[in-house]
Amino acid sequence: MPSSWAAHSCHLLARRAHPVLWFPKVAVFNVPQEAAMAFPHLQQPSFLLASLKADSVNKPFAQRCQDLVKVIEDFPAKELHAIFPWLVESIFGSLDGVLVGWNLRCLQGRVSPVEYSIAMEFLDPGGPMMKLVYKLQAEDYKFDFPVSYLPGPVKASIQERVLPDSPLYHNKVQFPPTGGLGLNLALNPFEYYMFFFALSLITQKPLPGTLHIRTSDCAYFILVDRYLSWFLPTEGSVLPALSSSPGGPNPSPAPRTPTMPFASYGLHHTSLLKRHISHQTSVNADPASHEIWRSETLLQVFVEMWLHHYSLEMYQKMQSPHAKESFTPTEEHVLVVRLLLKHLHAFSNSLKPEQVSPSTHSHATSPLEEFKRAAVPRFVQQKLYLFLQHCFGHWPLDASFRAVLEMWLSYLQPWRYAPEKQAQSSDCLARCVSERWAPFVQENLLMYTKLFVGFLSRALRTDLVSPKNALMVFRVAKVFAQPNLAEMIQKGEQLFLEPELVIPHRQHRLFTAPTFTGSFLSSWPPAVTDASFKVKSHVYSLEGQDCKYTPMFGPEVRTLVLRLAQLITQAKQTAKSISDQCGESTAGRPFLSWLGFCSTDTNGSYAANDLDEMGQDSVRKTDEYLEKALEYLCQMFRLSEAQLTQLTLALGTTQDENGKKQLPDCVVGEDGLILTPLGRYQIINGLRRFDIEYQGDSELQPIRSYEIASLVRVLFRLSSAINRRFAGPMAALCSRADFLGSFCRYHLTEPGLADRHLLSPVARGCAARRPRGPRLSLRFLGSYRTLLSLLLAFFVASLFCIGPLPCALLLVLGYLLYAVAMTLLTERSKLHHL
Repeated sequence: MPSSWAAHSCHLLARRAHPVLWFPKVAVFNVPQEAAMAFPHLQQPSFLLASLKADSVNKPFAQRCQDLVKVIEDFPAKELHAIFPWLVESIFGSLDGVLVGWNLRCLQGRVSPVEYSIAMEFLDPGGPMMKLVYKLQAEDYKFDFPVSYLPGPVKASIQERVLPDSPLYHNKVQFPPTGGLGLNLALNPFEYYMFFFALSLITQKPLPGTLHIRTSDCAYFILVDRYLSWFLPTEGSVLPALSSSPGGPNPSPAPRTPTMPFASYGLHHTSLLKRHISHQTSVNADPASHEIWRSETLLQVFVEMWLHHYSLEMYQKMQSPHAKESFTPTEEHVLVVRLLLKHLHAFSNSLKPEQVSPSTHSHATSPLEEFKRAAVPRFVQQKLYLFLQHCFGHWPLDASFRAVLEMWLSYLQPWRYAPEKQAQSSDCLARCVSERWAPFVQENLLMYTKLFVGFLSRALRTDLVSPKNALMVFRVAKVFAQPNLAEMIQKGEQLFLEPELVIPHRQHRLFTAPTFTGSFLSSWPPAVTDASFKVKSHVYSLEGQDCKYTPMFGPEVRTLVLRLAQLITQAKQTAKSISDQCGESTAGRPFLSWLGFCSTDTNGSYAANDLDEMGQDSVRKTDEYLEKALEYLCQMFRLSEAQLTQLTLALGTTQDENGKKQLPDCVVGEDGLILTPLGRYQIINGLRRFDIEYQGDSELQPIRSYEIASLVRVLFRLSSAINRRFAGPMAALCSRADFLGSFCRYHLTEPGLADRHLLSPVARGCAARRPRGPRLSLRFLGSYRTLLSLLLAFFVASLFCIGPLPCALLLVLGYLLYAVAMTLLTERSKLHHL
């Protein structure tokens, strides 16, 4: 191996080594001042970095990765640390989103199998990139990370010189010297790598044309799953060791400055500092604790970068309707968070039965097992709650909310990821939620109750006729209707509402602290076993001491559930009405209208949802979803059939005598009908509608998609010229009282606006001032359907050896017979009405 930087660079250029990325950017790395003074050559530009950049555009991706693997194996850490920041930025993109790096969020195996396979092998938790991280970790290198790219609450806290609650930032903040440009965090290689990896989900914007990529098939999503499975294992009591090539197992070194023990999370900053100093020796004394720092770091980084975008103070400010959103997550972001939550449940549930109870802790319990117990309540709960609250209150009222909904439901059901689930799959009682999960439900009470109320408020504002919205209501109702779950939630609410003379101030932060023994941590106060105090502490820690709690099974929420039940009933009727209307419009169309001889319906059909596009199958699905959702809601809140019937009648959802839906709720004013608030609500949700018809001049209505625009304009000019030239004779013919007059009136006049069903007196007045005389309309000849029908008629005639002229005469004769019959029927109908 070459012994100097220059020799290494020459060796690299001779092999034409290539970096792994397309868009290099000059990296700035942290070199301690003492080292810079002792080794002046380190201040010179890195020849290794320069050669990698210079060769970055000459080789294909596969060759670049192969060369980089060789570089990582051959070069010592003191030379690799110079290329590390540039390499990380080149892979995951720049923090400002300008450089996209490898674009892992759009890299898919089925689209680019070679690049995908190489990238996944290189970034695997046991791959070359992680070997580089551990190689630098052994030398205790530090790298600067700008505070300005951290999530909003963390950045604001550090800029105000207040240390964030998370120990991830402790002993890492570097204040700039005089004239410095900003605050930085001094991170070890593993932290630096994970910071960039996690933030690339947020900072990197999707490229044009990648909006329809399935997130679960992308390299980034699969890498997250691999990192979680590696660093948060569900089997065993230690992390898998990184194996190096001939040398055998090479466990990753722990930071020389030990990370904060997770048992101290949630205490005051002074306590954290004291706890860190007093436990430094004992942490280093336990070899097993050296391995858990990677698990702690990974989880803290993921939670901080993906969830910690809203503080409790910010959440309270966001309740104002005039508040501006500080951060808006994407659907892809939510899907990745759901993957994290599902794995955390599996990670926590992998505790052995004898280790689940805090009272059974023994000296033999490994730090990883202790970490499994504390991971969700200590790291995730508060930040996830604020994240979900923001999504429930600010996510658009469309079908994309399904991602947020499934993330929430995944967190609410840890029993789905328990090992015993497979063993109970054949048991008829498997659907019943075991009492084992009562503590989880009680200690996450707001996740169930307040967010359920938030979902109700969203559901009451959405179009439940849409199958996608109906499915979301069904999913929530099905989850909450699981046997024994509602009872556990009620028990939790009863514990919270129990009167208590004194609530210890801020002691709620200690209630989940497990008791650690052995050399890993010193003794801690015993875990609080009072269930009522645990529930109160949970609520106050998330909502504050002065919160106003609305019971999920109280009268206010019950009223909302009854309103939702009414809307579900209305939506079912609306879906059936739309289905019947579509069937009637198809079956009732006259045959001659397809030939162009009958006037077609020029009024636009009402489309309040996606049923019209998806057909009868969607109507069936919507009805099934809503029927089951209503059944589950009645089961949860013990609603009777009589209550539903009474409230449905009170809201005015009954059908009129003709079996048609009523008009929206409105009152008659001077200028016509005026919608009431209830009427506006009915229209927005597709529950009722006005029968909208085109009330203007049929010749001047917009050109339809089934018409030839240029031909329609020519025919309009032609018919207008004929009408101007023969206006007098046509009027005289139509005024006759004999059959010829009736025949002309049938063809040259249209029903007056006064004969139509007008909903506004303003339109009726305008129509009265616009009398129209007899006129000829040739617009039907500009329809594709009419021209196709004529061509088809001539083609069929040619098969019977009938020429074009005889065929035309036969068509005219046939139409005259049809017109005579229709004239007689029209006149007879008028006499009958008289």
